[in-house]
Amino acid sequence: MAQRSKSQPDNVPGAYFVDSSCIDCGTCYEYLPWVFQDAGGHSRVARQPEGDSDRFHALKALLACPTGSIGTDDPAGIQEARDAFPDPIEEEVSFCGYTSERSFGAWSYFIQRPGGNVLVDSPRAVPALMDRLENLGGVDLMVLSHQDDVADHARFHERFGCARVMHHADLAGIQGGVEFPQDGNEPVRLAPDLLFIPTPGHTAGSACLLYRDKFLFSGDHLWWNPRRGMLSASRTYCWHHWPTQLRSLERLLAFDFTWVLPGHGSSHRAGSPEAMRADLQQAIVHLKSL
Repeated sequence: MAQRSKSQPDNVPGAYFVDSSCIDCGTCYEYLPWVFQDAGGHSRVARQPEGDSDRFHALKALLACPTGSIGTDDPAGIQEARDAFPDPIEEEVSFCGYTSERSFGAWSYFIQRPGGNVLVDSPRAVPALMDRLENLGGVDLMVLSHQDDVADHARFHERFGCARVMHHADLAGIQGGVEFPQDGNEPVRLAPDLLFIPTPGHTAGSACLLYRDKFLFSGDHLWWNPRRGMLSASRTYCWHHWPTQLRSLERLLAFDFTWVLPGHGSSHRAGSPEAMRADLQQAIVHLKSL
């Protein structure tokens, strides 16, 4: 729980604050950028929420924070904010909130689908979220993009009995096994609308999940950089092999999707698969020049 006595000195005065426990994971300013801001090594409140909508979103950012570093003197509406997760993005795809410090605040996603609900990467296993997921039909399948973002995967498996999918190359980096380890670099059809795409590079076993040829869940492989106005990836935070990651980005040009939903960084929605392909090609050209 955030402590007012440890509030960052660069917060603007008001009910909301970020304290010194912040790890600068980016969750709050990706979620609510007009209130929270990157202050270089930590987040800060750059503007106090104004109006009911702002305050509601700020409470959701407070709950999503992996380290409980956001505090408020006005917690009215916190139960309604808890009930808002998973928070819809588009159609049946939602953001789980409740990011985990064990995954450095990586985002996880929930897909509510007739063929069985899917959890992409792991949020914190807090009772409020787990109860909500149960009310929405539970979790049938859990797809883990890579070893960094597995967080409380075992607790979700225990609660829901969900089968877990992950690339074999990253299994040594997590505790416990998974039910369906994948091998090789070829895409694997998990269901007619779910395609597991190995994208090694960030880690040896990094993978993306493509849902309905529309939503690409990209883990730490690919994200939108709003400052540059383009898709991006990180050579600095590549833990396995940068040239391999670049080749994996090129392989994504063969697939249709209009959404990139990452574990870290901003999401991106293009107007068409062709527009997304052009965005990806631009990113690859830039990244190869680094």
